[in-house]
Amino acid sequence: MQTLTRLYDTHTDAVDVVNKLEADGVPHDSISIVSNNAEGLPVDGDAAAEGAGTGASIGTVLGGGAGLLAGIGALAIPGVGPIVAAGWLVAALTGAGVGAAAGGLLGSLTGAGVDEADAHVHVEGVRRGGTLVTVRADDAQVAHVQSVLDARTPVDIAARRTEYQGDGWTAHDTSATPYTSEQVLAERARRAASVQ
Repeated sequence: MQTLTRLYDTHTDAVDVVNKLEADGVPHDSISIVSNNAEGLPVDGDAAAEGAGTGASIGTVLGGGAGLLAGIGALAIPGVGPIVAAGWLVAALTGAGVGAAAGGLLGSLTGAGVDEADAHVHVEGVRRGGTLVTVRADDAQVAHVQSVLDARTPVDIAARRTEYQGDGWTAHDTSATPYTSEQVLAERARRAASVQ
């Protein structure tokens, strides 16, 4: 079993990946999605119904309604801030109670076998507005899962690490101040502009 991770700058790309993995038969319990939620989008069914008229529900943003994304929930991670997430990685985060959430996303990723240096970049990427998709795949699935993960332009982790380090960042800090919604939106706009 291998743990495969990809960070995406847009929710849309991450959701498309999750939907494609599920359509291709990858079990729900092998997939996780973790996304920054500095905007405070509603998560429960009532709030989603209320937000449907404005397009502001988490279901519309993350593509919920069926499969893995129907189980999306909200929580706060020290040093990252508010997130919305679903899947096995969330169970690893919250399974041991408050202590696990305090250990954070970084500990959950490294505990699942993700290289620690890469895990730091993934967590910082979520803090800055990104969305992380993580898949546990057996050896027979790895090549196919990687092709699906790579089809939607994931972040180049080595390049992103270099970029963050150029700004003085060394590693994810669990005592870091979470990004505000304005900072997340500015970061997402900057990323979108750099793609064009």
